[in-house]
Amino acid sequence: MDTSERQPRKQGWRFVLLALVLAIAISGLVRSLWLDVYYIPSESMEPLLMTGDRILVSRTDFSAEPIRRGDVVVFDGRGSFAPRSSGRGPFVDAASAAAQWFGLTGSDTTYVKRVIGVPGDHVQCCDAGGRLTVNGQVLEEPYLYPGDEPSKQKFDVVVPPDRLWLMGDHRSRSADSRGLLGAPGGGMVPMDRVIGRPVQIIWPLDRFAEMPRSTQAETPSKNGQ
Repeated sequence: MDTSERQPRKQGWRFVLLALVLAIAISGLVRSLWLDVYYIPSESMEPLLMTGDRILVSRTDFSAEPIRRGDVVVFDGRGSFAPRSSGRGPFVDAASAAAQWFGLTGSDTTYVKRVIGVPGDHVQCCDAGGRLTVNGQVLEEPYLYPGDEPSKQKFDVVVPPDRLWLMGDHRSRSADSRGLLGAPGGGMVPMDRVIGRPVQIIWPLDRFAEMPRSTQAETPSKNGQ
């Protein structure tokens, strides 16, 4: 093969490589600012989300409307649900982050839970009927996993400013705010750790579905508003 034949082939590979780099860069920009994809690694949010689901997460939904009770949120659990540092070293962390970015594995520090209490709420478990109450009012929870109790663990908390009380829908399988009552922060997650709201199940295809915002959020506040 002469030089004139090798040159177009080399330029073709350069074009493919440049296109790939640009595609990754654009994808990274979109995922950091508007929409991201997360893998569901556990059964804590069944029946809404199943192990192995991939979800599309909007990073901008809560900029238009504030987080409210009943919302399902994706959040960074470092400093609350998980240690701030993994202790595994930068190379292992980088490999793990790459696998998570491509949707191959779940994250050890990113969680999906439901908002049960917002700042100022008094959340208790449980009343005489075994149900959660928020500000003295029974919280109706149609999203609970069939057969699960609202909570076997009793608690009585007031959510501080800029924090959230979060629980999974599959209560018997969920590690959530209840398990951190004795830890710093008392199981409350800072609101600025919320990444966004799941808006679509995109994989597997037989579960492809939109995820509208919950309507089960209107529990009266202490002042009745």
